[in-house]
Amino acid sequence: MIKKLFLAAMCCCLWSASHAQTDVTPFVPGSTLEGVAYYLPRTAVRITVVAEKTVTRPGDFNKYAERYLSLRDVPQAESTTWTIKRITMEPYGIPDRTKAYSIRLKGKTVAPLVGLSSDGILLSINTEAEEETLPALPKGTPAEPLPNPRSYMTQEMLSAGSTAKMAELCAQEIYDIRESRNALVRGEADNTPKDGEQLKLMLEQLDKQASVLESLFRGTTQTSTEVFTLNYSPSKETERDILLRFSQHLGAVDADNLSGEPIYVSVKSMETLPEPQPDELVAKKKEKMERGVYYNVPARVKLTIFSLQKKYAELETPMGQFGTVEILSNTLFDKKTTTKVTFFQTTGGTKDVME
Repeated sequence: MIKKLFLAAMCCCLWSASHAQTDVTPFVPGSTLEGVAYYLPRTAVRITVVAEKTVTRPGDFNKYAERYLSLRDVPQAESTTWTIKRITMEPYGIPDRTKAYSIRLKGKTVAPLVGLSSDGILLSINTEAEEETLPALPKGTPAEPLPNPRSYMTQEMLSAGSTAKMAELCAQEIYDIRESRNALVRGEADNTPKDGEQLKLMLEQLDKQASVLESLFRGTTQTSTEVFTLNYSPSKETERDILLRFSQHLGAVDADNLSGEPIYVSVKSMETLPEPQPDELVAKKKEKMERGVYYNVPARVKLTIFSLQKKYAELETPMGQFGTVEILSNTLFDKKTTTKVTFFQTTGGTKDVME
């Protein structure tokens, strides 16, 4: 579902420690021995759509606009128009439930300090790492409130017996205001101020009064901006996947809502990973490492958001689910060695490895 102003909530890191040796196995609920369970992340993208909403409403005297003010083609009914101003993408990590592991705790050896995010993603070993949060979403801009035209009407206009008479008197008031303004500009008015700033204020007040009364004939237009967000986590390449639909009259709607035009996303891997080659020596070494720490080797992916008429956004970023899973040997974390490792929360790749 499309959600307005969606904001991902994250907490501080959870730290666990005990005297033990690093011994990592795939996590199986109910059968895995006591230890610290963690997930590797898959990379998701927060997509933010900033859209502009324009609402046009007819004036109370729209039927008399041409007769009294020579205004043509004024709106006769209320209408709403939406346009996309911009779309942005921000990658972040979510737990990959297919990549869950457990660091077992053994006695008589040194245990690592394991840093996890609030949702269980491995962040660090033997050192501290701060959990990353997504930046704040942009704020929508509400439409400016419209002044009440009745506040600018004369007593005679308010007490008119019909809408037609009220419109006639209102039009006459507009012409009187225009004449007063012209007299002030030419310096012919009896009350023309000598101070330039005071003259400016008087002209601005007359312009506002005339504009508010004219809105009763020509209608009003209000513009606001609204923010929509959705989350997208691709599993494979695609040339054209429908992200959402956008309606000129309703704004952002769900992908299955046919009232809007489709907004697509394409996903293309920028790396071609080699096929694993059987090697007995490597297999034997890896077998000895199977109790080490699993981590992602992400691959770069390009995402493009577009419609049939326009390209809105493009992002090239590493993604954990498009790469491979490798192992850091448990000998890096035994009693003799306390290697410090930090991982990218978004991809699960290694950030720093320090002895």
